Parts: sequence; C-alpha cells; structure tokens
Amino acid sequence: MTPEELLAARDRVIPDVVAGGLRVLFCGINPGLMSAATGHHFARPGNRFWPVLHRSGFTPRQLRPEEQDELLSYGLGITNVVARASARADELSAEEFQEGGRLLTERVQRLRPQWLAVVGVTAYRTAFGERKARIGPQERMIGDTRIWALPNPSGLNAHWTLETMAEEYGRVRAASEKR
Repeated sequence: MTPEELLAARDRVIPDVVAGGLRVLFCGINPGLMSAATGHHFARPGNRFWPVLHRSGFTPRQLRPEEQDELLSYGLGITNVVARASARADELSAEEFQEGGRLLTERVQRLRPQWLAVVGVTAYRTAFGERKARIGPQERMIGDTRIWALPNPSGLNAHWTLETMAEEYGRVRAASEKR
C-alpha cells in the first residue's frame, strides 16, 4: 500500500460486519487509513484485534482482516463509534464522538446484540458522556444490550500486552456464553 493510497482513504466509510441478535458487537473507535483502503476492519498489521480475538477464545483460529465476514458465523460483528476513516483517533472531535454515540445507540437498538464491546475506554467515555468509566462491564445498557469497555487493540496501546488483553476479552466471551 503506497502512502498516496493510504492518504486517499481518508474520510472513507467501510461497511459494518453486522447481523441481528449477535452475541457480541465489537465497536472500534473509527477506521484507520489501512482499514479504509482495504475495506477491512482492524487491517493495520500492528493492530492486535485479530490475535486477541483468537487468544481469548472467540475464534478457533486467528482470522485475517479479509476474513472478517466469518465473524458472523460465531455470533460476532464489528462497527465503529465514528464511521469516517482518519490517520489517528485524535483527529476526531468530541462532537463526532457524541454523534457517533447517538448513532451507535440507534444501531444497537435495531440489531439487539447481547453485548456491545467498545474497544477503547476513552472512546466509550466520550461517546456516552461516561467520564469515569473503566475497563470492564458498564452499568449503562442500551435496551437489553449490556456494554463492556475493552482496551484498544492498537499497537500504540502499550499499557496492555497481548496476554492481558486476551484475558479481558476472554471475560466478555465468558459473559456472552452465560445467556
């Protein structure tokens, strides 16, 4: 992928991977340029989403970004708080996050997943006005859908290792299997 191709992907929107009644709907912050250029969620090579999903037991093998549609067969899906692609999440305004939270709420009400797993506690805080939210299950619900704030799998999130992230994602998996 050339730098020009990546830059041309700025502000693109990629389709969600969703269906009604999912066990877990994972919600990223917004697509990065690599995701927008390829049309696949969490496509940047350093992103740990796909390895963490496998290590936490959600998938029997590590899927590649281009296999994202297989998630539906496991009762999983992907969406984003903000639909437009950017090079960095800090390029998004608080207003975009708040509007994204409103649109995400509508999407969740329509799709009715058991769990909404927001991958990025800061994005969750901003989108839903929950300034003191921490990683883990949240008090807030959207209809019957429970919410869990997860660590961001970006390679830039050095506070979480692959192993500790897989443990936290595994907690969501275990909770989603209880229903």
